[in-house]
Amino acid sequence: MSTRFHHPENVLITGGGGFLGKAIARLLVRRGDRVNSLSRNQYPALDDLGINQIQADISDAAAVASACAGMDVVYHTAAKAGVWGDPATYHAVNVDGTRNVIAACQKHHVPRLIHTSSPSVVFTGGNMAGVNESAPYPFHFDAAYPATKAIAEQLVRQAAQDGLPAIILRPHLVWGPEDNHLVPRIIARAKSLVQIGTGDNQVDVVYIDNAAEAHVLAADCLKDNPALSGHIYFISQGEPVRLWDMVNAILQAANLPPVRRSISAATAIKIGAALEWIYSTFHLPGEPKLTRFTARELSTSHWFDIRAAITDLGYTPQISTEEGLVRLAHWLREHRSH
Repeated sequence: MSTRFHHPENVLITGGGGFLGKAIARLLVRRGDRVNSLSRNQYPALDDLGINQIQADISDAAAVASACAGMDVVYHTAAKAGVWGDPATYHAVNVDGTRNVIAACQKHHVPRLIHTSSPSVVFTGGNMAGVNESAPYPFHFDAAYPATKAIAEQLVRQAAQDGLPAIILRPHLVWGPEDNHLVPRIIARAKSLVQIGTGDNQVDVVYIDNAAEAHVLAADCLKDNPALSGHIYFISQGEPVRLWDMVNAILQAANLPPVRRSISAATAIKIGAALEWIYSTFHLPGEPKLTRFTARELSTSHWFDIRAAITDLGYTPQISTEEGLVRLAHWLREHRSH
């Protein structure tokens, strides 16, 4: 984080009650910014931080426009994540919601927009090793989340070309204490988890505090260097890990045994396709235990070149993966004892 004197700013975080949004909020409060959050729910943790909470849906254009008035920076982290669900819902949140944020920033001449995207927008289903930001969008997506996040990213890029100062960040597999997505899913499925593929596939991950700091750095750097507007940056630990080693490390942090069984990637993709067909055909509630997107994601390498973020934003991961796992284990012990 920049150590120079910082003038407090008016900041809005969409999805401020989420895992990443809350981590960004903590950093901003600590340095004296006046932080506002726009989320569908109210969060006691944000009240404790003294954050002004605006309860509204990101797809409510008027509410978003009102929330963006008078802001120096908008961090757009709100999104519908996951690998299954109604494509229309993903579109309403990830595409229409982003369109609303852009329109609001343009209307109120917000000086900076930091948009949270995902590396899944360039995921082809095959191995991606050391890929940089020049990687193209694929012709086809296996899930609504990456498809809609790719459209949202392109909307922000177009807005930047039209004069809205904006940076896009692609943090990969954010994890750590208070994670409400990745870690809980691994723990909940601990007994039924099966390794997909050989287990040699490497992936990028990013510890929550590092992901949050990257966002604040992006906003600060965009203020100092408007020429960065429209740029995209991958954000990670900068050290790929074997995906299944990481899964087992998270299980170990939760005091659970490692994954012992495995199936081939080809088998997993066939099972995923069959389950998708069953769930779609019979309109089953919930989500399949496996989808084609998940099977490909869990059996391939996907790690990225973060040199652009290091060079342009001065980003370096402050918390190592090892330290992050220690913190996660401590938090899980505390959390489970209550």
